Amino acid sequence: MNDPTVQSAVEVAPGLSQGQRLINIFTAPSKTFEDIKLGHRSWWLPFIIYVVLGFAFYGVVNAKVGMRQVSENQVKLSPKAEEQMAQLTPEQRDQRMKISTAITQGIFLASPVFILVMGAVISLVLLGTINFVFGGKAKFASILAVWMYAMMPSCIKTILGIGVLFAGTAPDSFNIKNFAPTNLAAFMNPMETNPGLYSLLTSIDFVTIWTLALVGIGVAIVAGTKRSSGYIASFGWWALLVIGGAGVAAAFS
Repeated sequence: MNDPTVQSAVEVAPGLSQGQRLINIFTAPSKTFEDIKLGHRSWWLPFIIYVVLGFAFYGVVNAKVGMRQVSENQVKLSPKAEEQMAQLTPEQRDQRMKISTAITQGIFLASPVFILVMGAVISLVLLGTINFVFGGKAKFASILAVWMYAMMPSCIKTILGIGVLFAGTAPDSFNIKNFAPTNLAAFMNPMETNPGLYSLLTSIDFVTIWTLALVGIGVAIVAGTKRSSGYIASFGWWALLVIGGAGVAAAFS
């Protein structure tokens, strides 16, 4: 017969601290995900780190480049957008750029909301995939915690982006969509590269691949499936998005 006292002790047994989970993401990720599987699903610490780094990046971009320049650079990188701007009067172009600049700034400032919404949507997709396709038994809260911790390598990309800006990147060459040298596209001229190919090479990013590998491991662990199932779930959706993004870039750039 099961002893309720023993069961209660097991249920309330302390797990890893959030700091330990963060360290283990880089040294022994399975330990972090096993701890989440045991029911320790808090993720406020990585979320705070993302928010702080995101606002730090915003501050550096605003100081070194400027939001107006960021928006103008994006127009230059899209021949169709540049063609449309050329057809406007100076007053209309200025108004259009003011709106674009405000939107760009708003996206930066609303980044905490975007992080939460993106995490929730991706977690729902992964939950449905791993449970209904691969027979897993994951819970939404566990998948969300996996995602929040698995995103930690993105901090490296943000820090590299800040470093690039302090190194003296020319404001008129700064690309907010590819701001750090973590993929092959970062070493190419987007004005001279096929838009579809540039988008594809931007997506094949070592930080992204690292993150997806962590997501695959974590999803498999909390769902109780084979690790290959977790990899298929994470890399499969990513591949679809990459192909779709490259197609859109080729068609509308």
